[in-house]
Amino acid sequence: MAAAHLLAASAAASSSSTAFRPPLRLRSPLHPPHLRFNRTGRRPFPVVRAAETDAKDAKANAKVPEKAPAADGSSFNQLLGIKGAKQESDIWKIRLQLTKPVTWPPLVWGVLCGAAASGNFHWTVEDVAKSIVCMIMSGPCLTGYTQTLNDWYDRDIDAINEPYRPIPSGAISENEVITQIWVLLLGGLGLGALLDVWAGHDFPIVFYLAVGGSLLSYIYSAPPLKLKQNGWIGNFALGASYISLPWWAGQALFGTLTPDIVVLTTLYSIAGLGIAIVNDFKSIEGDRTLGLQSLPVAFGMETAKWICVGAIDITQLSVAGYLLSTGKLYYALALLGLTIPQVFFQFQYFLKDPVKYDVKYQASAQPFFVFGLLVTALATSH
Repeated sequence: MAAAHLLAASAAASSSSTAFRPPLRLRSPLHPPHLRFNRTGRRPFPVVRAAETDAKDAKANAKVPEKAPAADGSSFNQLLGIKGAKQESDIWKIRLQLTKPVTWPPLVWGVLCGAAASGNFHWTVEDVAKSIVCMIMSGPCLTGYTQTLNDWYDRDIDAINEPYRPIPSGAISENEVITQIWVLLLGGLGLGALLDVWAGHDFPIVFYLAVGGSLLSYIYSAPPLKLKQNGWIGNFALGASYISLPWWAGQALFGTLTPDIVVLTTLYSIAGLGIAIVNDFKSIEGDRTLGLQSLPVAFGMETAKWICVGAIDITQLSVAGYLLSTGKLYYALALLGLTIPQVFFQFQYFLKDPVKYDVKYQASAQPFFVFGLLVTALATSH
């Protein structure tokens, strides 16, 4: 499954002129909403009010950020789908931005870890081709589906936190967003089915993992469940999607899933919970205004940032202890060695200011985390 992982986040208008209107609702991944097609061009999305929030109070209490100036934005950030993006009019660049390519690597890496953990991956043309297709399914397709879907349902929050983002700013039309969601979803499920046939599976396990991951992504973002409204459940679901599910897909493609792998990767999802919290800090104002109980809202920024790093570090240490208990000393030491610089960058950036340094922290600390995943995968394959 790719989702959720994962990890995973804008109508530029003045507070005096913005009108709150009921959102169009995508009822399920299999039942798209009735859409009003815009034949004459794109139009801005309305700022959408959460059902439990009074519009006047929201506008009065929310601190609306300035619209990101197109001239000062970064084209590179725009293509990656991260903060500080340049305003873009090219529809294909906007589509790419919605899929947030910066979120693909953990899913791609998860597939690699699963393939390594299977013990059956070989550097042949066929095995490499299978793994690449599985990575495309997990990253660009299903993670892109997840991110686009999440932005669709977060357009009311983004209108407060980041009104310059593609959907609330009107840079992409309603019909274009829904089309993108469908294409990415069906493409990911189709690749899952193809991989099962290619691997000769009697039971289409990769396809069902893709279906499960897609449904998890949907209930994470969409009402009535909208798991992301609960900081603990939502972030754990996101962590599982970014770590456990792509690992399972990679391992199932080349071998079999074993109970110890399921337990170990589920434990790693606790670390994924911590990683998911990182993205909640930048949305704290909109989450608070619209009544979403993210952990920074529920506990405050100071406590939430320690919950974040604690979940990551304690998981790493626990896995290292597990590897040591199974006689894999060198793998345990390697994992501990990768944890040390990760902790250093937590103090250097994240714990100082999780909003200001979120990108620097993720760029500097998380590579050590993902290499730790590979160490664990290699340890379990022997």
